[in-house]
Amino acid sequence: MTERVVLAYSGGLDTSVAIPYLAEQTGAEVIAVAVDVGQGGEDMNAIRQRALDCGAVESEVIDARDEFAAEYCLPAIRANALYMDRYPLVSALSRPLIVKHLVTAARKHGGTIVSHGCTGKGNDQVRFEVGLGALAPDLKIIAPARDFAWTRDKAIAFAEEKGLPIDVSAKSPYSIDQNLFGRAVETGFLEDIWNGPIEDLYSYTSDPSEPRDADEVVVTFDAGVPVAIDGETVTPYQAILELNRRAGAQGVGRLDMVEDRLVGIKSREVYEAPGAIALITAHQELEAVTVERDLARFKRGVDQRWGELVYDGLWFSPLKRSLDAFIDDAQQHVSGEVRLTLHGGRATVTGRRSEASLYDFGMATYDTGDTFDQSLAKGFVQLWGLPSRMAAARDARLGER
Repeated sequence: MTERVVLAYSGGLDTSVAIPYLAEQTGAEVIAVAVDVGQGGEDMNAIRQRALDCGAVESEVIDARDEFAAEYCLPAIRANALYMDRYPLVSALSRPLIVKHLVTAARKHGGTIVSHGCTGKGNDQVRFEVGLGALAPDLKIIAPARDFAWTRDKAIAFAEEKGLPIDVSAKSPYSIDQNLFGRAVETGFLEDIWNGPIEDLYSYTSDPSEPRDADEVVVTFDAGVPVAIDGETVTPYQAILELNRRAGAQGVGRLDMVEDRLVGIKSREVYEAPGAIALITAHQELEAVTVERDLARFKRGVDQRWGELVYDGLWFSPLKRSLDAFIDDAQQHVSGEVRLTLHGGRATVTGRRSEASLYDFGMATYDTGDTFDQSLAKGFVQLWGLPSRMAAARDARLGER
């Protein structure tokens, strides 16, 4: 029986060439699977047909936009997930979703091999293969760009030799990955980290320095889930899409950073994630109002670890699953409204209110109506500082200071 390869298909040069190349190298039939995670661009039916025209025996396109928003982006918002305190995991979030659909397609079509277009330098090879190992350890994996030293020059020559119906002339100077949650740009002149980004890099955001009126938006959350924008009910997908539009128009969400890749190298990346940054900013502020101090302190460490696990390709790991349960429990009172002013590249919180608020005006005010009993503070401060005073006395006694 002929083996079958399930290929993660984007419709571009590299994965189009991979269809006949994999067939030649393995003798297997190729099933192309393209997943729509809100990346925009070409019509998905055109991509499906291109895969067939390049020799795939089956070609599937999967509309996973709502699934991506609700099951992958939303957990990242509730975890305030910012890798290295900045990057909202744009590419990392889409990989486990694609892996899940590759495994489903392999089971459906009798596939025994899965293939992806990642190189040996990047994070995505890890995310794909560790995810596949967790969900379907029986499947073999082939990565042509890495395993066969497949270069762009070779891909173009092969496409011309086979007469494949793809445009090999268009060559972007950048490597771009985009989806609903944001857009990542690398390579080209950006590899010199002294070179500043140019306006041509950006697509999801407008120039924040251009004069324009500010945009005020109110985001409503229920248990950490954005459920309304300016009072209009939205799904997670609609919330991200709307804030991509409105925050993007104000230049919110641009990032230029040198990040620590999982493989050990540092890489310069330019991101734009307007909806992600606006929603995480609003969510963090609502947590500040509704989450008790010690839980909030502990969750900040959980949030950081959650983001590292997802960045490192461990979406399906036992630790990630357990942290999900903690975060879910910590969100039970994160309900209310946050008002943001979007302007000049920033999403600035200007108001917050919640039925579950722990902010007590009477306790906080310094004016008439203060309900805080200041007579209790002197003893509290003395007891709180007692261990430090005893240690200082000990050090003085032993002549250590």
